[in-house]
Amino acid sequence: MDLHKLSGWEIAGKIKAKKLSFEEVFDYFHNRIIKFNPQLNAVVRWFDKPLEFNRNSDSPLAGVPIVIKDNICLKGKETTCASRILKGFVSPYDSTVVQKLKNAGLQILGAANMDEFAFGSSCETSCYGPVKNPWDKTRVPGGSSGGSAAVVSAGLSPVSLGSDTGGSIRQPASFCGVCGLKPTYGKVSRYGLIAFGSSFDQIGPFSRDIQDCLYLLNIISGKDPKDSTSVQAEPLKNLSVQDISGLCIGVPKEYFIEGLSEDVDKTIRQALSFFKNNGAVIKEISLPSTEYSVAVYYILASSEASSNLSRFDGIKYGHREKAESLSEVYFKTRAKGFGREAKRRIMLGTFSLSSGYYEAYYLKALKARQLIKEDFKAAFKKCDLMITPTSPTAAFKIGEKLDNPLSMYLSDIFTISASLAGLPALSVPCGFTSQGLPVGMQIIGNYFQEEMLFNLAGFYQKNTDWHKKIPQEYE
Repeated sequence: MDLHKLSGWEIAGKIKAKKLSFEEVFDYFHNRIIKFNPQLNAVVRWFDKPLEFNRNSDSPLAGVPIVIKDNICLKGKETTCASRILKGFVSPYDSTVVQKLKNAGLQILGAANMDEFAFGSSCETSCYGPVKNPWDKTRVPGGSSGGSAAVVSAGLSPVSLGSDTGGSIRQPASFCGVCGLKPTYGKVSRYGLIAFGSSFDQIGPFSRDIQDCLYLLNIISGKDPKDSTSVQAEPLKNLSVQDISGLCIGVPKEYFIEGLSEDVDKTIRQALSFFKNNGAVIKEISLPSTEYSVAVYYILASSEASSNLSRFDGIKYGHREKAESLSEVYFKTRAKGFGREAKRRIMLGTFSLSSGYYEAYYLKALKARQLIKEDFKAAFKKCDLMITPTSPTAAFKIGEKLDNPLSMYLSDIFTISASLAGLPALSVPCGFTSQGLPVGMQIIGNYFQEEMLFNLAGFYQKNTDWHKKIPQEYE
């Protein structure tokens, strides 16, 4: 049986009906990791047996295997953020999302590769080496959750978890041809997620089938006393939209600009035509502050990263270099422990927060962030949700942008604004380029309107089959 072609909820149904055992399912995907991971480098550690889980759960994904991004803490297992500085760190506790997965009966297969400390848009900055895109192994899978996207794309796991700070779930989902959701900020607890940008970070699901994404979000979301930014929200209902007549979809004109590839533009417009032909109202809208989003994001996110990464000093945990003095321990450990991109972000953030520059950069960026939020607030008075490209291009070549940080940062130009505003955003596969590379469309909703995103995506998947495509080598 080709289990990797089934959705998670279909696998769970077969387990419930006793047509499959937990062990058979785990072994099937464990064997696929052993077979295919050497060529993809998508999983940095995997387990010979699942971590302890609730075998009596009645959740819709009970028994389904899952891979977790390497910045989400697993009790008793190494968690490194794909950085040399955390090599050897074994987490003494489970993150909240991991505890919820175990309670819901999911089988944790292993930890996915990522950009170091989630700093990147290509999964090339990992200390374990770059992740390869299953559709073309000369290309990147996107970042920073590239490993999490690649394992679902290649059928090494039905579902996975990533984290999204400025597009780190959505952009890899687009490059790998799968679904990926960044939830509303606060919907999912960040307890046990090793922090990058604390006012941005959100854990979210990857899947091929949108129903799996919904089920997984229901499992991991909710108020957590260990995270003061988390909120209580009603569980989402199952997909229900049979008709989208009258639904108003906003199309921000600032997202169809110079630099958007012809293939991506064409594919997104075909998706918009599909919705229009099925009764949706397509309306051009404007988000005028979009032009500031990249600059604002890299000031604020780097500032938060500089603060968060100050704890990694070789003293409390992780890797430590031998030295003659305390200051030398700090210097040598950080010099050898942090990679090039991590150092760049730390320096950018430290500069923005330093005396004499704080008001000119950090405070000004906070004010601009508020303007971006106000743009979305005004736009949602005119439409129900928005559709944009997820990324201006399809997956680029490994090494193509590694020495050009600005070009790399602009890869996230369409995902950053929703992150600055804390809005939910979902990337859904909607076609392929002329070179056979996946293209994703981004659906952005108002705060806590994930159900509307899922329903529109569910309607789209019911009438198309882009999400069912698997790279030929992994069929």
